[in-house]
Amino acid sequence: MAVAPLIPGFADPILGSQSIFRDMLDAMAHPGTIRHVDDLICGTPESLPRAAAACLLTLVDYDTPVWLSSEFADIQKWLAFHTGAPLAVSHRNARFAVVSGQSYAPALTDFPLGDDRYPDLSATVIVICTSLEGGRPIRLTGPGIEIESLIAPQGLHDRFWAIHRDNNAQFPLGCDVILVAGAQFLALPRSVRSVEVG
Repeated sequence: MAVAPLIPGFADPILGSQSIFRDMLDAMAHPGTIRHVDDLICGTPESLPRAAAACLLTLVDYDTPVWLSSEFADIQKWLAFHTGAPLAVSHRNARFAVVSGQSYAPALTDFPLGDDRYPDLSATVIVICTSLEGGRPIRLTGPGIEIESLIAPQGLHDRFWAIHRDNNAQFPLGCDVILVAGAQFLALPRSVRSVEVG
């Protein structure tokens, strides 16, 4: 019986994860700034953009349950092999999640938001977009942004930014969000406020 070949991850697992981790720290420190994973990733499952794969390979491990919306069910074996991360039984006990920007549920505020003693127990939600440029402008303000930052992602449902504001209202609790499209990603820490322009 033929066995399907396993899709590789980073070309160099150590250097790749170190490079992406530095980029992610910088992205969190400078919300709205687009980062590129370049050629660090050899391949990904069909449904998963390269930037999302790089984020998962860098951030998750055997101790971080990951919740996948149904669009990304095909990455389960790939994720388990490369990271050892268990699948979360429910989005309510996930530490990380991968969702489509078009999906209305679960909302950002339905994921773990942390608590007063342990705000770090909140989830990080990776949201798959069609593009990080060319969409309706969104103004970001908050820590790490000198005055304001404008982003224009495409492929998010029409309630996404209202829900993002609900998430920000929970600060210092709330989810951190990573928007990805293709080989690009940008970070929206829970401290960042968003307003639709026009």
